[in-house]
Amino acid sequence: MRPRHPNASAASGGPALPFYGLALVTMTACVAGPKYTPETVIAPAQRVGAPRLSDSSRQFFDSLEIERRRDSIRSIASVTARQTINDRSADAAAWLDIIPDSTLVRLVALSLRQNRDLQVAVARMDEYRANLGVARAPQLPSVTINGSESTNQVALGAFPATSYRAARLTGDLAWELDFWGRVRRGVEAASADYAAREADRQAVALSLVSQVASSYLQLLELDQERAIAERTLSSRRSTLEIARQRFSQGLTSELDVRQFEAQVAAPAVTLAQAERARAQNEHNLNVLLGQAPVGIPRGLPLADAVKSLAIPDSIPAALLARRPDVVEAERNYAAAVARVGVADAARWPTFNITGSYGYQAAAPTSFGSKNEIYQALIGLSFPLFDNSRLANLSAAARARAEQARASYEGVALNALREASDALAAVRTSRDQSVAQATQAQALRQALDLATVRYQAGLSTYLDLLDAQRSLFNAELALSQAQLAELTSAVQLYKALGGSWARR
Repeated sequence: MRPRHPNASAASGGPALPFYGLALVTMTACVAGPKYTPETVIAPAQRVGAPRLSDSSRQFFDSLEIERRRDSIRSIASVTARQTINDRSADAAAWLDIIPDSTLVRLVALSLRQNRDLQVAVARMDEYRANLGVARAPQLPSVTINGSESTNQVALGAFPATSYRAARLTGDLAWELDFWGRVRRGVEAASADYAAREADRQAVALSLVSQVASSYLQLLELDQERAIAERTLSSRRSTLEIARQRFSQGLTSELDVRQFEAQVAAPAVTLAQAERARAQNEHNLNVLLGQAPVGIPRGLPLADAVKSLAIPDSIPAALLARRPDVVEAERNYAAAVARVGVADAARWPTFNITGSYGYQAAAPTSFGSKNEIYQALIGLSFPLFDNSRLANLSAAARARAEQARASYEGVALNALREASDALAAVRTSRDQSVAQATQAQALRQALDLATVRYQAGLSTYLDLLDAQRSLFNAELALSQAQLAELTSAVQLYKALGGSWARR
């Protein structure tokens, strides 16, 4: 669409400026630069998670869990936390679909309110919201009021100098007609920048929630390690007392007693290590919560949290489109494309409307209809020669847009990889946890048998010591495996950009 040539009579100062007609032409004019079309990187039908390679191994792990539950003499407490939670905040409620722990939900909600890094991200959003307002401002004319009063003396050739006073009060208007869409493209870019900062805030919140959940689960695991160490320490003290009684009766040697004394120290070392790690973890979690060091409350035990975890074998890859880093990269790409339009529009003529209306007299008290002044002007500016500066700026903007496109595609593919890795980690960590639980259950029964046989004098102290060491190590390994299973679920939550459960 070709712009109308400026009317010479309008430039001469006539007040009948075709303002509304020019505005209509401006709004319906063409827009420079390429049209933004988002790339499709991940197919809508694609899913995260591949079928298992070995059905026989799956059957083996399932049979281990079934047999362990059948042989277990301990009752399994039912998990009722899901029915007792009523406070489902918008950001923290996703954890009710993963781990039904009301304490964890409250900690997540607290961190979203108080964390300092998240507050920085929110302030950054405010900055870019203001920048968007700045970009929108040129879409409408700017109007200013200007006033002045001066004393002047001028001399012209051989004429004597003349002194006079002048007072001036005008309202001035200035507006660049956005015929080629330079301003509109700038608004598109600023809007995309603002959306990218919103995605960045969501990324900070997502990372924060994942860190809080991981730290909380690690606290539960350390509590479980502490309980294992205390229980083992108590059991070994009882065994040491039995060994001392048998030694006093002449039924065993002093070597047995000394060996049992040495074994008592092992769980004590673990207990001290767990206490130190628990204190450090609580301090770190308090920083994430945005508060001074205080005790962190606990909810579900670690074992119950593992039992409540349910994750599907595959998840729609379309969920990855909501990941904050994917959204941010896509918005950065859109902003870069919009800035190509800004650079292209700068190579075309610019049309400006300026106007002024007011009064000028010898003194402000003399203002009246006879002192009325006005001016209306349409101006044209065309960049005729700049030694290819504007052309190179346009080429650079296109190159930046291409970089942003490639970066967006890379982020999307990396998101697919991270989600696939996280889902595979959930599967394998669950299988490992099942195997470790089966081993711990068998060793627990073996220790009971070894204790009875030692008390009856049917086996040596070495059999009992070996059974104690094996069970202690197996229970600690089971605790670590349960933590790994829950932590992998947290990583899957982060990799998907939120919960995979449907509400």
